[in-house]
Amino acid sequence: MEPTKILLDEHEMPQNWYNILPDLPAPLAPPVHPGTGQPLNPDDLAPLFPRALIEQEMSPERLIRIPDPLMELYRLWRPTPLFRARRLEAALKTPARIYYKYEGASPVGSHKLNTSIAQAYYNMQEGVTRLTTETGAGQWGMALALACNFFGMACKVYMVKVSYEQKPYRKSAMNLWGAEVVASPSDQTDAGRAVLAEHPDTPGSLGIAISEAVEEAVKSGGQAKYALGSVLNHVLLHQTVIGEEAKKQFALVNDYPDVVIGCVGGGSNFAGVAFPFVPDKLAGKEIRFVAVEPAACPTLTKGKYTYDFGDVAKMTPLLKMHTLGHDFIPAGIHAGGLRYHGVSPLISLLYDQKVFEAVSYMQNPVFEAAALFAKTEGLIPAPESSHAIRAAIDEAIRAKEAGKETTILFNLSGHGYLDMVAYDNYLAGRLEDFAFSQTDVDAALSNVPTVNPFG
Repeated sequence: MEPTKILLDEHEMPQNWYNILPDLPAPLAPPVHPGTGQPLNPDDLAPLFPRALIEQEMSPERLIRIPDPLMELYRLWRPTPLFRARRLEAALKTPARIYYKYEGASPVGSHKLNTSIAQAYYNMQEGVTRLTTETGAGQWGMALALACNFFGMACKVYMVKVSYEQKPYRKSAMNLWGAEVVASPSDQTDAGRAVLAEHPDTPGSLGIAISEAVEEAVKSGGQAKYALGSVLNHVLLHQTVIGEEAKKQFALVNDYPDVVIGCVGGGSNFAGVAFPFVPDKLAGKEIRFVAVEPAACPTLTKGKYTYDFGDVAKMTPLLKMHTLGHDFIPAGIHAGGLRYHGVSPLISLLYDQKVFEAVSYMQNPVFEAAALFAKTEGLIPAPESSHAIRAAIDEAIRAKEAGKETTILFNLSGHGYLDMVAYDNYLAGRLEDFAFSQTDVDAALSNVPTVNPFG
């Protein structure tokens, strides 16, 4: 019988990150300066990021070497296991083979550490001593807090208010690793004070928290830089170790996925597992990619592919991406890491080119899938990853109805052991389902700017 747990040795870890930029089927639209309306040059990003990350953001190199100090830290939890979900398959009575890559094995319990230690390292190399950031559910905040701790740096995290209240132990973990954590919107920045003046009871959003973190970094006079947990090219680059390992693990059991699934907020989870498989599809391999998002924040399935700001205060560069509008504030669903108005320009382009598919689900069907997974496989998944589980189950059911053997891979990007309030609400029947109507979409998109960087 084939193994249920497929492992790699340390010496089989990827030595390079995979950069998808050279393999894109169409050119990626350039980021645009918010003041001039013209394409950014590298110096425009210098107030926010160290030079090494700016170079990675725009690199034409297909493979980018992982520095030795990062390889040593990766060995704390990498390579991560690939599991065959046999008990889930049996419960579904499906002929499908369901695999999941388990990133919850990291010290912070999610995939976010793959990029946080890289970002902290490159900042440290250039003499930066303090990083600011935002976090939705708190997974990214935890990852950056630990990464800054590893490299002796200070860290300040603006945590979306609804998650700050729903997930107090993530805040505790960040504090334990030395980070300062404030609920966003806060009274510590101009951006936060402006939102509070207009919407004092707002649950907050990643767009607001980004504004606060960027503002503090820009106003620091060079004392601090900003770190982002998703969306940008260099962030997704660092996550490709997930898919690179998965390809090696599938080779060990002589299998290959017919469909690759990941949840999508900004896009780092999905990109990490999917990007290394994309060249195979572009070369003619039969493989599908499904990005899964919440119905309360349906950026790909209902958003517009256009230039937009990454934050509410319009401080970030404009990116061409699928967006619901930079001032969109989603409902306070428990999948806090997916409550973002935009999605990575790389994922947006590949979705626009029909390389990727996208689906959306409401909260209760997602938690129903999470509960079945917990009962069959034993692990309690994060609410974000549970969106991918829902899609994987639906794919397996379709395979059963068609009588077709199908190999399914999804990224279990984190565990849910710090999300038990969400599960309590589900078990008590208190979860609300939020749908986003076309009227809501039109209203959210009404303030998206008109940008022509080549006009």
